Amino acid sequence: MWLRSTILALLSGAFSATWALGATAQVSSVEGQIIVHRVHRREPGGNGNVVVWLTPLDEIAPIATKPSRTYQIVQEDKRFHPHVLAVPVGAEVEFPNRDPFFHNVFSMYQGRKFDLGLYEAGSSRIVHFDRPGVSFVFCNIHSEMSAYVLALKTPYFDVSDTLGHIHIPDVPHGRYRLEVWYEGAESSTLTKLSRIVNVASVTSLGTIQVQESEYSVPPHLDKYGHAYHQGTYQ
Repeated sequence: MWLRSTILALLSGAFSATWALGATAQVSSVEGQIIVHRVHRREPGGNGNVVVWLTPLDEIAPIATKPSRTYQIVQEDKRFHPHVLAVPVGAEVEFPNRDPFFHNVFSMYQGRKFDLGLYEAGSSRIVHFDRPGVSFVFCNIHSEMSAYVLALKTPYFDVSDTLGHIHIPDVPHGRYRLEVWYEGAESSTLTKLSRIVNVASVTSLGTIQVQESEYSVPPHLDKYGHAYHQGTYQ
């Protein structure tokens, strides 16, 4: 009886300590400011469309489980909205067609490769992004349409708005690796922006300055590897 009582007491103490540790876990909102130094004349975007994410490095900063949801990239006015979308790995992204004509959404470069085929106004398709990486998304009919989907192995991320604001809520205290992505920056430039941050003592990422590359990106090809030409669709 004495041995059994001792074991039960130890187990009860361990459970209480574990519960207390979980109960005292703290989270904070992480803020940041993006400044994009542009070289080329692009569509108005200000300091927007820069993705910032935090990958946990400590066991005390576990990856939280967020409610499942379906993300969207809408096709409207021959544009993808939003132009840049970040999602956790495993998320589904819906591609509704709100234009009064056909679209054909595809991705053949890096990330998740897919071809949604030709579909009419008012219809939609869904893609499951089950692997990390950057997916370059285009329309096989309209060459001016492009978008990016970043599938990340962390729920702690945000895409900057046109003013460059970043807001990542509910980040458990601990050490993280900060990483940045911007479509117009070279990989070497983005690598230099990566650093370790401690959310326990810092909740502001400060100002992150992103330099756009001097090199121009060549026009992309259609899903068959050919240059775009005027077809029968609008």
